[in-house]
Amino acid sequence: MASEKNTDSIRVRAPTSPHLDKTDEKEAPSTVTDTTATTAEKLEELGRRLEKAQDPGSENAKAKRDEAGLTTPRQRIDALLDEGTFIEIGALGRTPGDPNAPYGDGVVTGYGQINGRTVAIYAHDKTVYGGSVGETFGKKVVEIMDMAQRIGCPMIGINDSGGARIQDAVTSLAMYSEIARRQLPLSGQSPQISILLGPSAGGAVYAPVTTDFLVAVDKRTQMFVTGPAVIESVTGEKVSHEELGGAHAQARNGNISYVAPSEEEAFNYVKDLMEFLPMSVYDETPKFWAPSDDPTERDEELSSVIPDDPNAGYDMMEVLTRIFDDENVLEVQDEYGQNVFTGFARVDGQAVGVVANQPMVLAGCLDADAADKSARFIRICNAYNIPLVFVVDTPGYLPGVEQEKAGLIHRGAKLGFAMVEASVPKVTVVVRKAFGGGYAVMGSKNLGADVNLAWPTAQIAVMGAEAAVVMMQGKQLAAMPEEQRPMAKKMFMDFYNANMTSPYVAAERGYIDAVIEPSETRLRLRQSMRQLRNKNLLEPEKKHTIMPM
Repeated sequence: MASEKNTDSIRVRAPTSPHLDKTDEKEAPSTVTDTTATTAEKLEELGRRLEKAQDPGSENAKAKRDEAGLTTPRQRIDALLDEGTFIEIGALGRTPGDPNAPYGDGVVTGYGQINGRTVAIYAHDKTVYGGSVGETFGKKVVEIMDMAQRIGCPMIGINDSGGARIQDAVTSLAMYSEIARRQLPLSGQSPQISILLGPSAGGAVYAPVTTDFLVAVDKRTQMFVTGPAVIESVTGEKVSHEELGGAHAQARNGNISYVAPSEEEAFNYVKDLMEFLPMSVYDETPKFWAPSDDPTERDEELSSVIPDDPNAGYDMMEVLTRIFDDENVLEVQDEYGQNVFTGFARVDGQAVGVVANQPMVLAGCLDADAADKSARFIRICNAYNIPLVFVVDTPGYLPGVEQEKAGLIHRGAKLGFAMVEASVPKVTVVVRKAFGGGYAVMGSKNLGADVNLAWPTAQIAVMGAEAAVVMMQGKQLAAMPEEQRPMAKKMFMDFYNANMTSPYVAAERGYIDAVIEPSETRLRLRQSMRQLRNKNLLEPEKKHTIMPM
């Protein structure tokens, strides 16, 4: 479906292209080169065609773009790639049967490098047919997707699209389908990254959300299946474009990995992301400098992070920025399911995926959104052979009617399923609470973690002491005189904590490999990853697993 804001994409193409003014029309080169021309004339003609291909949109569309202060697709590609590395293909492609059609057909495609590593890339040109998908557009994108699969390199799309090209009828839909069909073989083979720099609707949103990561820009990105006008006409609901499909709104819905404040910051995030990802499943992630094993001041600071009060909150980032090589921790989906952190860090110079509870939000409980978010991130890391580190402080799954309505049962099951499915090295650090089902799915040894560590502040049990005492001693407490109940309850809770939640109880039973001082965490993570470097699990011969409902 074409974006409601885009008028260029819904023009019906006449014999003379609306994207060329009268001057353009007269100077438009013929489709077939004159065979009687001299070599010099042929070179001159090539130069004219290539010059027209650099910025081929209509004068009106280009004026609107420039007035809004927007960049061209080639400027966007150059801003993302290493300087001078972009090699364009298909610059002279255009709509078949129309000699006056603009070159490029609404998309710039080619190859380049980010930090010296090859990527395939395309960028929509909003000034040509509104960036809508037509026949030549689709063929160009399909070509580089096929090449990305053959050579094993990341696929990056810079999206600013009017959706399907209405005047191309079923051909446009066919091209969308051809693009979608190429995403499957690429998925899990090479990273796919989408950058949304404008409104996208209908088919223009399905392709980006099928990629591994989707980066948006505040006040620029809008995405929805159907826009506000269509919704109002069908349901009577009134909603603004920003409320419905704005970047932050869709990030909170779980459709966006990161919302950047500007186009430049969006490109910087993608560059940072690429430093944690391999070129393909057949390659390793980039190796970076790592500090020595010697203790640092950052290590010692960990001893004072966890509050003495087990119910007091603290920011999990205070832990994460101290247990890895450095403070360079890159968060993914920071606005969705904020009670759990997902992102990348480095251990011993190598990328790791991090899943950590956030006690500052819902006390670190796992809800349906957090489970979905964590499960998908685990599967991304597993696909690209990136080891996983779980940092645990959760009272368990969040109870409530709304959570049941939201599908907590099957969405929560996905997290456990993804945990078992992941065959990469998995190391868990329990820093405080690990209760109930939250204990199991957050990197328990029983669901396949390789190394399980705990701080002395850890509590591991079916539930917390207060809830457990009510369940086990409720009748006995109720029978006591009221003035005796608080002291008796505290006595029961102390007994429960000492005999059931203590990390030493779990260690005695082999569910925790070691209880460590917080200051040792960074070193123990490094040692564990070195130990697990050659981990290799033989997968059973079957077509694929079936995710929970």
